[in-house]
Amino acid sequence: MRLTELLQKEEVTISCELFPPKLGTQLENYKNIVKQMAELKPAYMSVTYGATGGTSDYTVELANEVLNVNHIPALAHLTCASSTKEKVASVIEELKEKKIENILALRGDIPQNVDFPLPNQYKHASELIADIKAQGDFCIGGACYPEGHPEADTIYDDLAHLKEKVDAGCEFLTTQMFFDNNILYNFMYKALKMGIDVPVVAGIMPVTNANQVKRIMSLSGNMVPPRFLAIVDRFGADPDAMKQAGIAYATEQIIDLIANGVNHVHIYTMNKPDIAGAILDNLSYIYKRDEK
Repeated sequence: MRLTELLQKEEVTISCELFPPKLGTQLENYKNIVKQMAELKPAYMSVTYGATGGTSDYTVELANEVLNVNHIPALAHLTCASSTKEKVASVIEELKEKKIENILALRGDIPQNVDFPLPNQYKHASELIADIKAQGDFCIGGACYPEGHPEADTIYDDLAHLKEKVDAGCEFLTTQMFFDNNILYNFMYKALKMGIDVPVVAGIMPVTNANQVKRIMSLSGNMVPPRFLAIVDRFGADPDAMKQAGIAYATEQIIDLIANGVNHVHIYTMNKPDIAGAILDNLSYIYKRDEK
């Protein structure tokens, strides 16, 4: 199923992200995680592609597990930073063979102490999107940053690059994580004014331990609202309490999004079916999984 068939409907969709293993010896355990996540009946499941190529070899295999073993629509990530053009072409052929129709095309994080781009690499996601489009009939998604890409001078510069991705063939967008819904609402208004009118899927990260907050802030520069920092200050030293509070905060974000017309939510699960399951249980009458 092409994801735009889901995302152009008015109904609520909640999807989940997984990352593949670094080692082949871990593959069976990760396939079990896919099975547990699939039992939650998400609208679709995405599988990431290692920023430095470390996990990229298993992206297609895990996406195949999602689609052809567990019968959930699959979204395979593909990045510029960790792939040559030849590697991209090879992965595209693998995806065709497995009948995986959906690709999330990303530039990816540039590895440290590495020349980028090399002559046989894509520099921008828009270039990757255009080439995927030329090589097959895929439904292609892209990433967007409600707070602006860390490398962009202004949010408007970032939106101009985002428009280039949409013009190249990007059919939907998934946001980077955010912790204040007003940031997303303001972003969507600005994007629409720029002529970016493809479906936007809101990316939600359940933060269930205090160390995650420090890592998120250092890597992405996300704005963390004072009320969330208060939760971390109060419960961060108690793992069970912090997990419960993080699940509650993510649930509240999702309820507010849906109430304000943002029907499509993607949960960055960090391969933890129990956390994704707890959130979905909290939304049992909002996202009716028995109908999926």
